[in-house]
Amino acid sequence: MTQPVAVVTGASRGIGHHIAQALEGAGYAVERGSRAVADVTDRTAVEAWVADLVARRGRIDVLVNNAGVIDAEVPLEESDPEQWWRTVEVNVLGPYLMTRFVMPHMVAAGRGRVVNLNSGAGTRPGEVASAYNVSKTALARLTGSTHLSGGPHGIRAFDLAPGVVRTDMTEAMEAHRDRTEWTSPQEVTALVLALVSGDLDAWSGRIVRAGADTPASLAERAAAGLTDQDRTIGLLPWGSEDPLA
Repeated sequence: MTQPVAVVTGASRGIGHHIAQALEGAGYAVERGSRAVADVTDRTAVEAWVADLVARRGRIDVLVNNAGVIDAEVPLEESDPEQWWRTVEVNVLGPYLMTRFVMPHMVAAGRGRVVNLNSGAGTRPGEVASAYNVSKTALARLTGSTHLSGGPHGIRAFDLAPGVVRTDMTEAMEAHRDRTEWTSPQEVTALVLALVSGDLDAWSGRIVRAGADTPASLAERAAAGLTDQDRTIGLLPWGSEDPLA
């Protein structure tokens, strides 16, 4: 059996770097993405990069969509439209393009795991940095769609919120200026390894969070049974008589 292959975008530093190292330690051949390798918002670049690595490696078993940015921490009415939209492009179009061009190879192989680095910000609106919240909510929909279309082909997709890991991005944010407690990279990588192993496939299409969840706690919760709505983003109706229920 040939060595399994993982692709990690935004792997040159921060969380992506830690994830890439953990996957290598677990026996994966890791393809590290960065803007120098391929801009994830550039269809031509992404398509060419994926085709090249498949030609070289022969397979893609895991895709980790980690590359992401945040917009300025200002209210929507003060935001810069170009920066706002660029945030959405990187955080949504990027994972879409990567998933779009990797998935056919997973479908052909009859297996694959996709992990999207999401955020608790995706579960609520944001008073500031609104593009980030919008993009992460949209990313959860991409994860859900990947789960639904990929399921019959042995593909599973997960949203992983990493908590607040100390990185260049988080240290520069006003929201974390006085933070003293951080999520450790090891808590994030432990969940990534558990998700790609297949041990937590019951969580496909759902969001898990480092620092709150562990592989053991997620396995225990899944064994107790999950409803269709558990750890998903959706409408909360006012009751069974709500016409949108």
